[in-house]
Parts: sequence; structure tokens; C-alpha cells
Amino acid sequence: MRVSAASMKEPKSSRSRPKGAYDVFLSFRGEDNRKTFTAHLYTAKQEGEEISKHLLKAIQESKISIVIFSKGYASTRWCLNELVEILECKNRKTGQIVLPIFYDIDPSDVRKQTGSFAKAFDKHEECFKEKVKEWRKALEEAGNLSGWNLNDMEIDMLFVL
Repeated sequence: MRVSAASMKEPKSSRSRPKGAYDVFLSFRGEDNRKTFTAHLYTAKQEGEEISKHLLKAIQESKISIVIFSKGYASTRWCLNELVEILECKNRKTGQIVLPIFYDIDPSDVRKQTGSFAKAFDKHEECFKEKVKEWRKALEEAGNLSGWNLNDMEIDMLFVL
């Protein structure tokens, strides 16, 4: 299985262009959950190529996108732009499956942009007014998708078993 993963901290340069379609695209904010279950998903995958400038192509070529929403997810425009592209691929009827994981956050915070998402959007409104409407629409759509709502304790128990 070919997996492409992008941690939403800072883009890394790509070593080479992705070849062929990925099975899964993993979207997450590294600072929030790199040392938790995301690390297990990331290391359990077969080694894929690092991507950065070919990120959109990797999303478009993936069969499945797993979006891991966390408290800091909405603070980076990088994550939000990825989410927009992921949902556009889903809605183009390309057959891409989107699986949201709500990690230590309520899905309604994503859907309604409340809690930490509201704080992030207060800052985004100042600098990215033109993109905010698009991001809000994407978060509302993603927050309405069927997915998993997980907290730290559930994750720890899952990996102990």
C-alpha cells in the first residue's frame, strides 16, 4: 500500500515526484498528534515518498484521504487548503473516500468552527478574508461526514490491545 502523509507544521522539500496513485493520503497537524496514534499510522505504512510541491497531485491521486482533526488543525492555512482539495476530489466523484478522525476534539467544533477552531478563525479573518469562506464551508462539510471521535485514553487502549 502506498501512503502519502503530510504533517501540517512546515512543508518539507520533496525528494522525488510521486509515481502512480497513492492508496491513502494522511492529513494531520504534526504538533498536535505526532507523538500519539498518528505516529502509529505514519510508521505502520509502507514507506512512501516525501511530498511537498506535489502535494495536490498526491491528494488527487489518492484513493482514500484520512483527515485527523485536532485542536490545532484549523490554525494552519496549510491544513485548511489541503482539506479544501480533499473535499473537491471527493465531490468530483472520483471515488475518493474521506475518513475524518476527530482526535480529542468534538466534531461540532469542526462543523461550527467553535472552541479552538473559532480562535484560529479570528486570526485568519484578519489576513485571509478571501479564503475564510471556502475554509468554513470545507470544515462544515467535513464535520458532517461519518468518522471516528477519539480521545487520548481510547487511543492508548487501542494500541495496548
